[in-house]
Amino acid sequence: MAKPKMGYAFALLIILATLAFSGLKLDREYQRGVIFRLGRSKGVMGPGVYWVIPIVDQKAQVDIRTKTVDIEPQETVTADSVTIRVNAVLYYQIIDPMKAIIKVENYQIAVYQTALTTLRNVVGQNILDDVLQNRDKISNKVKEIVDEITEPWGIVVERVEMKDVEIPPSMQRAMAKEAEAVREKRSRIIKAEAEQEASIKLAEASRNIVANPAALELRRLQMLSEIGTENNTTTIIMLPSDVVQAAKNLSDVLPKGEQQ
Repeated sequence: MAKPKMGYAFALLIILATLAFSGLKLDREYQRGVIFRLGRSKGVMGPGVYWVIPIVDQKAQVDIRTKTVDIEPQETVTADSVTIRVNAVLYYQIIDPMKAIIKVENYQIAVYQTALTTLRNVVGQNILDDVLQNRDKISNKVKEIVDEITEPWGIVVERVEMKDVEIPPSMQRAMAKEAEAVREKRSRIIKAEAEQEASIKLAEASRNIVANPAALELRRLQMLSEIGTENNTTTIIMLPSDVVQAAKNLSDVLPKGEQQ
């Protein structure tokens, strides 16, 4: 009878050792274990090795590293009635594992859906130009709203970035025409300003020439040197208008036989 009793004791010892060993848990540095004892929250354990009561305690493991959520392209209408597709990336981290497990059924789906609807709503409150030019402003607005919603879940939103904005082809052509018109307007304004500056300089030059008639002759000689080149066989001589007029008057006065 002693041997069966010893066998039972040995088997019981093995069972107890197995149960005790099954209560050992190991969490890595970026993991935490939310412990429930008979259905009630006991606390957060980890990282490292710790022991829980087998069968009585249950563990829900949580990863506290920063997670990346790729928000799929969303079709939305801007404030100026333009249909566009936008997508973004959201980064969040769990700072309270207990709240992340207890306060929401599935925090990953909840964060994704919150970011999805918030991005669509925020873009719909802005015109197309603001969406294209002020992406950082819209991203920060989405971050603030999502962070406020997820705070009771023990989650903090670290960053939101808009990846791409897809515009309909018809709107792209309209924007290209608008940009071309703006560039043409700028070129005309620059040309008009140049002509205005040139007229001012010409007016100053005319006043200087009137005050110093010899300056006009020097300018004519300078133009002759600019026109003439080494291989030219024709020489152009520019005579002052007063000289031409004096010669004409002299030809009218002199007899026909002496004009030559």
